[in-house]
Amino acid sequence: MTAPFLSLAQIRNRLALTARQILRDHQPGTDGRCPICRTSGCAVATAARNVIDTAEEAQQRSTAAQPAGSRLNRPRPS
Repeated sequence: MTAPFLSLAQIRNRLALTARQILRDHQPGTDGRCPICRTSGCAVATAARNVIDTAEEAQQRSTAAQPAGSRLNRPRPS
């Protein structure tokens, strides 16, 4: 599926899943270096952490911005 058919929440979730996979691949070894980049301060892992942090902040903002009487929170009519 391409972006026009995905909701913003689905796009955010896919970005977070991809970033988590990158963090698993770039997890520092016993010597403290990234096994792929061979550096102690892996820029790819830092970018993935930033994506996850931003996705979590966006999710919190969208949850907080949802009005109390939104469609999802209203009781069903009898």
